[in-house]
Amino acid sequence: MAVAVPARSKSAPRAFAWRWPAPACLVFAVVLAYANTLHAPFLFDDAGAILENPTIRRLDSLAVFLPPADGSTTTGRPAVNVSFAVNYALSGENVWSYHALNLAIHALAALTLLGLLRRTFASLQLKLPVFNRDVAALAAASLWALHPLQTESVTCIAQRTESLCGLLYLFTLYAFARGSAGLQPASEIAAELRAKASHDPEPTSPTWLVLAVVSCAVGMATKEVMVTAPVLVFLYDRTFVARSFAGAWRARRAFYVALAATWLVLLALLALNSGARGASAGFALGVSPWAYLLTQCEALVLYLKLSLWPYPLVLDYGTAVTRSLAAVWWQGLVILALLFATVAAACDRRPSRRALGFAGAWFFLILAPSSSFVPLVTQTMAEHRLYLPLAAVMSLVVVAVQVRCGARGPALLAVLGLAGFTVTVARNHDFRDAVTIWSDTAAKLPANPRAHHNLALALHHAGRPAEAHDRFARALALDPGYVTAHYNWAVALLAEARTAEALLHLAATVRLAPDHADAHRQLARLAEQAGRLADVEIHFKAILRLAPDDLTAHRRLGLLLARAERLAPAAEHFRAVLRQEPSDADAHANLGNVLFLDGRPRDAIVCYEMSLRLRPDDARTRENLQLARAGLR
Repeated sequence: MAVAVPARSKSAPRAFAWRWPAPACLVFAVVLAYANTLHAPFLFDDAGAILENPTIRRLDSLAVFLPPADGSTTTGRPAVNVSFAVNYALSGENVWSYHALNLAIHALAALTLLGLLRRTFASLQLKLPVFNRDVAALAAASLWALHPLQTESVTCIAQRTESLCGLLYLFTLYAFARGSAGLQPASEIAAELRAKASHDPEPTSPTWLVLAVVSCAVGMATKEVMVTAPVLVFLYDRTFVARSFAGAWRARRAFYVALAATWLVLLALLALNSGARGASAGFALGVSPWAYLLTQCEALVLYLKLSLWPYPLVLDYGTAVTRSLAAVWWQGLVILALLFATVAAACDRRPSRRALGFAGAWFFLILAPSSSFVPLVTQTMAEHRLYLPLAAVMSLVVVAVQVRCGARGPALLAVLGLAGFTVTVARNHDFRDAVTIWSDTAAKLPANPRAHHNLALALHHAGRPAEAHDRFARALALDPGYVTAHYNWAVALLAEARTAEALLHLAATVRLAPDHADAHRQLARLAEQAGRLADVEIHFKAILRLAPDDLTAHRRLGLLLARAERLAPAAEHFRAVLRQEPSDADAHANLGNVLFLDGRPRDAIVCYEMSLRLRPDDARTRENLQLARAGLR
């Protein structure tokens, strides 16, 4: 049966003309908007994810699939860890390759969203010309990709977790849309695809469905947000393809079983990390589910506001928690009303209403893992969480403009896109150095102690100590129990030889956090310099309680005990070093010294000989060996 092609004006381009120029323009705009970020420094979570992450140092090691279980950005997210390992192999700690890959991921996500929206808008059979469906898809993808809210997910390297998960989430839906036989583009798009079939064969439907499952599985190893993808695909099927849940299940039962099986990937990763993300998320970290839920009422309304009016943008909202319903009652009512409207629209029999319900479900379902009742205590609000939910908001904005403004719609959408592009470029300029972005954050959210602390660190590294001390003081005035601020201020003071002041903050650090190993190391070093050997022993023993294999602590404590003629425990510490480092010549020599002083010259000779085999030119050890041999005569 022939497909009727609606009449178009001569000025309207054919649908196939959008197949390459539109994606090319979209990618060009994205690259242009983020071109000024390629040299932005490592910031915020980048330290734990990259600079302090030993598992990305060797791409050929299995360790890349086992990121640190310390609650850092890569914990439980091996796909992201592998991508950082690729960057490290390319450029080490030079930022350019990390930013280039982040930009490529974002551009691919924008293209995937464009393809998904073209097919989705076509399936709705809206009373709009085909040309307008293409414009709507391009406009929504462009507004999403160029929205200033996306800067955190793209420019902050560690937030690749969000953008890569977003790409895989979108591709899962896109591959399903391509693979589901029921979703046939309407009218001219269908004719175009049939016309191309003989020249540009596409993978069969089963192939696309397999790709959807693979994409979903990799996404589960990227970020926990992916847990909602199988549910959203099923809802997409019911809304745009099968038109009912029963029909979707009957038509693609095996596919949905396979898609649900990808949850096993996430469960396995959670099991490897004891069901949590270190000290960053969970129910036993001092924030109740109710308090976190109240906080998310405020957060969700803020996210919606920033989606429509992206100012002010804040890199870090800190860890503030709302504990009173009275403080967020109206935000709670807004969210409840939107949830009710989403459910009502999704249950409506009219396809256009169901589509609205799907958009609402897209927004709330994707945000649910991070913005409901499971406490994420290290960041109670974060703009990067809007990376994917923003697509629903921008799609609704575009459809509303198309419907309400008619012929003027494309012009208005172009203005909105240009505005988003301009603000994105300006916002990316804020990320040019740590002092600039943290000054911006502290100015916009002056009650956030972490913003002042991070600005203090940036100022310290920039050689501006007076300003750094002022910011450390502000951070501690806002939160006197801020352990990290106490410790880092102490380190900054030690760099200026202000030992007495540094000791006060180191003492506060171990008082507030007795398990702070780095503070104990600093205190042990300072106590040793001051000749307070009893204090040195206390702090090194504290370190060994926290890290029994700490070689430096064993070495230093062994020497200290040997100096105090406590020979037996000193020998145990040197043996602990040798169990980990059998080729440590100093440890063999020091153990020999202790054994010789303990009246065991024969055992000392064995240690000295081993040390000399490792370091033959050590004159002092050779002399001690001769003394030990003489002691046997």
